[in-house]
Amino acid sequence: MKVLLVIYDNDSYIHWFPQGASYIASALLKHGHTVEIYNQDKFHFPDEHLTQYLDEKRFDVVGVGVIAGYYQYRKLLKLSEAINNARHRPFYIIGGHGPSPEPEFFLRKTGADAAVIGEGEETVVELLGALSNNSPLKEVKGIAFAQNGDIHINDKRPLLKDIDAIPFPAYHLFPIDYYRLLRMPHVKNTDFVMPLLSSRGCPYTCAFCYHMDTQVRLRSNESVIDEIKLLKEGYGINYIAFADELLMVSKERAASLCESFLKSGLNIKWDCNGRLNFACADVLKLMRRAGCVFINYGIEAMDNDVLKNMKKSLTVEQIIKGIEETLKAGISPGFNIIFGNLGDSKETLKKGVEFLLKYDDGAQMRTIRPVTPYPGSPLYYYAKEKGMLAGAQDFYENKHSNSDLLSVNFTDMSDEEFHGSLLEANRKLFENYFQKKTACFIKQAQDLYLKRDADFRGFRQT
Repeated sequence: MKVLLVIYDNDSYIHWFPQGASYIASALLKHGHTVEIYNQDKFHFPDEHLTQYLDEKRFDVVGVGVIAGYYQYRKLLKLSEAINNARHRPFYIIGGHGPSPEPEFFLRKTGADAAVIGEGEETVVELLGALSNNSPLKEVKGIAFAQNGDIHINDKRPLLKDIDAIPFPAYHLFPIDYYRLLRMPHVKNTDFVMPLLSSRGCPYTCAFCYHMDTQVRLRSNESVIDEIKLLKEGYGINYIAFADELLMVSKERAASLCESFLKSGLNIKWDCNGRLNFACADVLKLMRRAGCVFINYGIEAMDNDVLKNMKKSLTVEQIIKGIEETLKAGISPGFNIIFGNLGDSKETLKKGVEFLLKYDDGAQMRTIRPVTPYPGSPLYYYAKEKGMLAGAQDFYENKHSNSDLLSVNFTDMSDEEFHGSLLEANRKLFENYFQKKTACFIKQAQDLYLKRDADFRGFRQT
C-alpha cells in the first residue's frame, strides 16, 4: 500500500527528529509498503496544503502521530480537517501518546478511521494487512476503529519483547541535514545532533506522568553502537541526544553502556535522561569519560511531602547529593521542577527556586511550569475522581489551553495567587540566567581586549 506519514509543524525553528514516525516507516518498508514523508515541520506548509497534496499524489493510507499537548491536539484537529476535505481521502490512522489513552474521544474529534494504541510497529503492519485483504479490523490487536458511527476498542497488543529485532529508523526518508541542526547543551557550532533510543519504557509510576509502558526493555549495547556508527558515517552525527524515558534505569545499565562506548572508540558527545538516586560518583565519572556532557533530571519538587505525594521515589537529600556529584564529575545537570502538585504551596515553590539558583551552571535556561494532569496519568484519574475534570473533552476543550497555565489547580491557592507566584519565581530565574550570560560575554570581551585573544570569533548567541 502507498502510505503518507505526516510530520506536523510545532512552530520550532529546528524540530526534534520524529522518531516514532521513522520507526513506523521502517516497519512498513520491511513489509513491502511504499512510504512517503510529508515534512510540514521543515517547510512550514499551511495546514490546507495537505488537502491539495493528498489529491494530487493519491495515497491508500495517511497517518499522523501526536503527543498529548494542547498545541498538538489543536494541530491534529486542523490536519484532520485538511485530510477529511481531500477528494481522494485515504484511510486515516492516528497514533501516539495523545490518542492512546483516550482513543474514542480522539476518533470522534478527528474523524479518523483508526487509532493505534501504544507501540505501533507490529500493529500498523497488521492493520494495513487487514485493509489489503478486507479482513475484519476487530481482529487487529492494539487499535480502536470507527465503523458505522460506532467506536470499537480492540484488545491490547503485548509489548514487543526483543527490541533489537526492530529495524533502525528509516533515516533515508527524512531530511537529516535539517534535523541534525538541533541544538543541545554544550553543542558547538560544528556539532551535528540526532536523538536515539537505547531502551523503551520506565519502571517508575510518577503521578503526573503518562507513559505507554512501565516495562523497561533494553537494546543490546552492540545494537546501540551500530546505530550510532550508522549516524556518524552516513550523516556526520557527533552528538547523540538519548531520548529514552530513562537511560539511567540502573547504575549497572549506565555503566555497561559507557564501557561499551569507550571500547568501541565512538568518540561522541551525548546527553540523556537520568535518575538522581543513581547519580553516584563512580558512574558519573565513567559517563563523563564516555562522552556524556548533560544529564536531564526529573527533580519535580524540593519538598519531601510533595515528592511522596507524586510518588517520585526520591528525597530532597538524594536530589542534592546527586546534583552535587553530577557537577563534580564535570557534567551539566538539567533541572526539571514543576509546581502545583498535591501539597505544593508558596513555600515549596520558594524551595525550588532557591535550589535552582544555588546549583544552576548556566547550561540551560530553566523555568518552573505548572503540573498538568495529562490523560492516562494517575493525576488525570485523580482529578476525574474528585470532580476537577469531566474527562478528555473537558481537558482538551476547556482546561488545557497552554502548558504554562493551570489546567487543574491541586493547591489551596487561588488561580490568581498561583499564576502570580509562578511569575515571581520565573522572574528570578530569568534574571539569574541572563546575569550568567552577561558575565560570560564580559569575560569574552576581557580576554579579547586585555589579553588580545586572536581566537575570538565574534559575539554570538549560538
